[in-house]
Amino acid sequence: MRAAPVAARRVTATDVARRAGTSQSAVSRVFTPGASVSADLRERVMQAARDLSYRPNAIARSLSTRRSRIVAVVVAELGNQFYPLVLEALSARLQEKGYQILLFTTGPGAAGDPVIEQVMRYQVDAVVLASAGLSSALARECRGLGVPVVMFNRTTDDPELSCVTGDNERGGHRIARFLAAGGHRRPAFIAGLEGSSTSRDRERGFTAGLAEAGLAPPARSVGHYSYEGAAEAARTLLRAPARPDAVFCANDHMAIACIEVARHEFGLSIPDDLSVVGFDDVGPARWRSFDLTSFSQPLGPMVEATIGMLLEFMETPDLPTRRVVVEGSLVLRGSARLR
Repeated sequence: MRAAPVAARRVTATDVARRAGTSQSAVSRVFTPGASVSADLRERVMQAARDLSYRPNAIARSLSTRRSRIVAVVVAELGNQFYPLVLEALSARLQEKGYQILLFTTGPGAAGDPVIEQVMRYQVDAVVLASAGLSSALARECRGLGVPVVMFNRTTDDPELSCVTGDNERGGHRIARFLAAGGHRRPAFIAGLEGSSTSRDRERGFTAGLAEAGLAPPARSVGHYSYEGAAEAARTLLRAPARPDAVFCANDHMAIACIEVARHEFGLSIPDDLSVVGFDDVGPARWRSFDLTSFSQPLGPMVEATIGMLLEFMETPDLPTRRVVVEGSLVLRGSARLR
């Protein structure tokens, strides 16, 4: 009978240190992002690591430093094209700082709070909460355990929680004034989730802007931030006896559904019969098929503010909470008429 193969011994930092003629702590510094080491030492250690096919053990390092260098990111679902962009930007910037993301999804329309138990099983250094459907319970529990948390693209009335968001209310207001100036007299609104701060603030600004222009509050329907939900919401609005002449959707994902329903189910011309405006300015908004007028979310500055806050909180946990609002801008395309 042949003997079972013997697993090769894992190369350790001590092996690398011995080959490079230095200490184990020096090897650790070389593989620690941001650590100060001389160019000569770095080259000797890296050459020894290459010779031995050494790779640092992140789990072992987390046990000694009590830092996993992992940031949990919680999102509702990835059907909304805005969130893959968020994940890409967060991941790239965190990797530059020596961190990796661990993704948690709650599922479209699902109650988000059960994810609390999943997140707490991992030794994450911080949490980014980007789910509009998740209550503030996770954020409060993380903060109670000393884990920094930042709410991304949503706000809360809880003064103990930090958040970074676009200027949702001003964006909604700007869209209302734009549609009014374009001669629209029956604008409607497709909301996201009723409990979502982003949808609530965008609707509040939209309604206020319409009032300033002498227009009535908009007809509304709820699209639940999903394609299917928005399609049904659009059908409800477009079947009404006084059909709207414009629809503002709380995000681009729903605006695209609204355009397709208007065109293919009601035979309407965009924008001659119906103007459609979204929010986020995701990639498909620029596609010729949609050419969507949208309020652009300043993703880069929002991600920078979020990561800056997380790093500060990880270094100094007792810092006061902060709320950052990043301005955006209305991007005019062909889905909404100017006059």
